[in-house]
Amino acid sequence: MKHLLSLLIPVFMLFAGVANAQDSNKPVKWTFTAEKVNDQEYNVHLKGTIEKGVQLYSSTMGDDQVNTRVVLDSTVKGTITGITEEGKLESKKEPLLDADVKYFENEVDLVVHVKLTAPADKLSGKITYNVLKGGEFATEEVPFSVQVAAPAAAASGDNAAVGEVAEDDASNKSLWWIFIASFGGGFIALITPCVFSMIPITVSFFTKRSATRAAGIKNAFIYSLSIIIIYTFLGFLITKIFGASALNNLASNGIANMIFFVIFLLFAFSFLGAFEISLPSSWANVSDSKAGMGSFIGIFFMALTLAIVSFSCTGPILGNLLVLAAKGGNTGPLVGMFGFSLALAIPFSLFALFPSLLNKIGKSGGWLNAVKVTLGFLELALALKFFSNVDMAYHWNLLDREIFLALWIAIFTLLGLYLIGKLKFSHDSDIPFLTVTRLCFAIITFTFVVYMVPGMWGAPLKGISGFLPHEGSQDFNLNRSLIDIQASLESGAGGGGAKSDATLVKPKKLVGILHSEIPGVENVFFDYDEAIAAAKAANKPLMLDFTGHTCVNCRKFEKSVLSSPKVMKILRNDFVVASLYTDEKTSLPENEQFVSKFDGGKVTNVGQRNLDLEATHFNRNSQPYYIPVDLEGKQLVNKGYGYDPKEDVDAFVKYLEDAKAEFEKRTKK
Repeated sequence: MKHLLSLLIPVFMLFAGVANAQDSNKPVKWTFTAEKVNDQEYNVHLKGTIEKGVQLYSSTMGDDQVNTRVVLDSTVKGTITGITEEGKLESKKEPLLDADVKYFENEVDLVVHVKLTAPADKLSGKITYNVLKGGEFATEEVPFSVQVAAPAAAASGDNAAVGEVAEDDASNKSLWWIFIASFGGGFIALITPCVFSMIPITVSFFTKRSATRAAGIKNAFIYSLSIIIIYTFLGFLITKIFGASALNNLASNGIANMIFFVIFLLFAFSFLGAFEISLPSSWANVSDSKAGMGSFIGIFFMALTLAIVSFSCTGPILGNLLVLAAKGGNTGPLVGMFGFSLALAIPFSLFALFPSLLNKIGKSGGWLNAVKVTLGFLELALALKFFSNVDMAYHWNLLDREIFLALWIAIFTLLGLYLIGKLKFSHDSDIPFLTVTRLCFAIITFTFVVYMVPGMWGAPLKGISGFLPHEGSQDFNLNRSLIDIQASLESGAGGGGAKSDATLVKPKKLVGILHSEIPGVENVFFDYDEAIAAAKAANKPLMLDFTGHTCVNCRKFEKSVLSSPKVMKILRNDFVVASLYTDEKTSLPENEQFVSKFDGGKVTNVGQRNLDLEATHFNRNSQPYYIPVDLEGKQLVNKGYGYDPKEDVDAFVKYLEDAKAEFEKRTKK
């Protein structure tokens, strides 16, 4: 038991640390940013995400009532001149207080207006707030601090960003997605031949060779726990060795994507039966020799033996998951490996508790090999995505959209033929008849093939748009041609008056190598300075679209929201649009290269310059990110618009209309 606790304690401490870091006990989770108004004034945004069922009381409530208050630390030489509340303010008669109250639910943004009497490097203070949760009132206090003048993060220009770089709006959900995907990957690994065949053997070993049934169950639980510890420790090592930033760089780096392409290709051919990938047999022999040692240690090495000998099946799945986990920062690999190992470990404990279930699971055989081959086809399709990332970033133009689609159509057609028994590999078993399960999977596969076919002529294919090369690479795009014709007809018919005329300054920089993914907009700029000049010439606000060649969410948002006729019309008639690619590899002329004031790194290419602009001016480093600015490059709204999983067209239209109204207000002054 001591051995068990000694291994459990670090695991509990690890997840307790994560929980504390997220301050999970607080009814309101706060994030802090600041924007500069002028040399003496700042707006500090205290954005609160309110737990479901909780009411956060307004700062407009009296001092003798339940309320929210913000104060600055004594080290800050300045005063709070006012607080603006952004969110849906509710009011009601509170029976528990016998008084009228004002409160927020779900979310609120407290914009604290600060006027300094002396320069400050940071603005710090505390929020004291009252909430009603479950019929009980509670008072909470949270300190805040945002950097406003640190040399390492200083930016040029009046609209330079202050505070820490904000994460993507969807980033809080990414760890959940990593866990869910990894958990699913663990279940897929379970039905591979290397693992599935080990379940009845291992469970029988524990239940039949233990002195009592209780001892057998305990040993099976220890075995399951050992699997979790082994794989989670692997995630811990990956995090410590590479770090979050290195993993994120790998996920978008050209060389790394080529390495992933080759690895996925090898895994695909391995699953298809060309060869078998396995770890050195000596590793398995050493761990197997230790499996006979003491109760706990022996069981632990049995689990280690399973991890090693099953690598030929689990390795390709783990490789995919680690690429996904790279997008989850420091905790991504930990969460991913925990989810994977949890799914892998559950059956060993479950069947130990209920041995009769072993008789109900399918026998290992030909169907397990069919699973491997199916995974091989999927690996082959995914490998093309990594090659496409590099192809787009370096403009090789080898894998245009229609070629990519043609390859996917061929791959999934072959998979469908394999599932109905019309295609057979040397290591496959004979299929005397077609099972209902295989028929259902074949129908799904062929349906997917039919869905992709119209994409050969430019259909948007919104469901998989994030995985496809950009539309600008397609030689014949009927959908884009129809949109362009519609835009021309609207302009010619007076569909926007003078505003529908082409911008006075035409885009010149990078137009030979970059293609617009903003539908319905004829002139899209790819250089910030050139776009500002065009906005001044046309007297229109400038919409900055921070995007990327390899950005899956960018493509999804473009096809689901920006392709809406309402959005296209506003962007075409009322804005100048600039698509700034943050992963564009085109080198800058030597006289345009510089050292970033944000992170101290040297900026040598177009993508680095655009990313530096986004980070230093707008506190962001994620894509997509849409931010409208005025003729001086100052943002027209309090915050930009990141990827919206809801894909709410009306919300984005309102966002554009608000920016237009603010631009008109400023230009009239």
